[in-house]
Amino acid sequence: MNPSFSQEPLDARDRPARLTVGVVGAGRVGPALAASLRLAGHRPIAVSGVSDASVRRAAALLPDVPLVTPAEVLARAELVLLTVPDDALPGLVEGLAETGAVRPGQLIVHTSGRYGTRVLDPARRAGALPLALHPVMTFTGTSVDVQRLAGCSFGVTAPEELRLAAEALVIEMGGEPEQIAEEARPLYHAALALGANHLVTLVAQSMELLRKAGVGAPDRMLGPLLGAALDNALRSGDAALTGPVARGDAGTVAAHVRELRTHAPQSVAGYLAMARTTADRALASGLLKPESAEDLLGVLSDSAHTVNGSYGLNGPHGRDDADEPHRRNGPDGPDGPQGQGGPEGQGGPEGQDGQGGPEGSGPGENR
Repeated sequence: MNPSFSQEPLDARDRPARLTVGVVGAGRVGPALAASLRLAGHRPIAVSGVSDASVRRAAALLPDVPLVTPAEVLARAELVLLTVPDDALPGLVEGLAETGAVRPGQLIVHTSGRYGTRVLDPARRAGALPLALHPVMTFTGTSVDVQRLAGCSFGVTAPEELRLAAEALVIEMGGEPEQIAEEARPLYHAALALGANHLVTLVAQSMELLRKAGVGAPDRMLGPLLGAALDNALRSGDAALTGPVARGDAGTVAAHVRELRTHAPQSVAGYLAMARTTADRALASGLLKPESAEDLLGVLSDSAHTVNGSYGLNGPHGRDDADEPHRRNGPDGPDGPQGQGGPEGQGGPEGQDGQGGPEGSGPGENR
């Protein structure tokens, strides 16, 4: 059977042919997508996985679907999902093509955010039909992932003749297809990693610090704040910024840095990097006035030097020279470029608006 799709618009009575589905890589993503395709009427028929966790996921989400080798998956399935880590994908495709496992007319789909269809060129040369369908979602490896696919965006890259086929598969899984050009995939993926993967790191650090401050339920405290911050950021962008960096409260930021250096020194560099980025965006958007930014940028610059071991924080605003807010001038001149800053709004009643972004699966999410 050749699972090629018509390029004519599809309605409920003229959906893609029901396909046998195989999964190579039973990580968090593959079994969930196959389970979703099963709900749409397709038939998962084979899955490959090595680790104990992969075997358990496959058993939970794809009961009665046999575990076989990757080559056997391709021998059985008309639609093959390659759901492996990004760095493993090129070698996997080349190996499958070189061993003759790829069959003409077979749909080969990968779920990497980083790559478009070019990575599937070895399979294409063997006659396969290449699709890149990246679900913009973070996965748990449980049945809840299937429910979360409803309304989830998919980054779609496909040859023009397969574009409708790709969109039809995404819609059948409950998703929303978004076309991404081949050359834009790395930037697209970096944006998602910045908005979702790094958000997890920031939230985890924030919860750790709140526990050290004596808060019994950091998740309950942060939940409403982060929910509002994310909603405001998605609605208003930089206009949603609040907190000491956006206000130019240099003394507060200096106090944050001192406390972090004492209680969580591993968090200082990240705080400074995000604070400097926040200050730059607040300045560019007009929220932070240049006159208010002067002392703040001085604190961030001096603090960055301290992180690098150059000199210590002195004085209420953490500067060695109160007359030079942006740099410390010694006998040999300025001490180098301004440093990077840290996440805005970790302390104080207003918190940090605009920290969030749409959830996305980052590098390695396909494990």
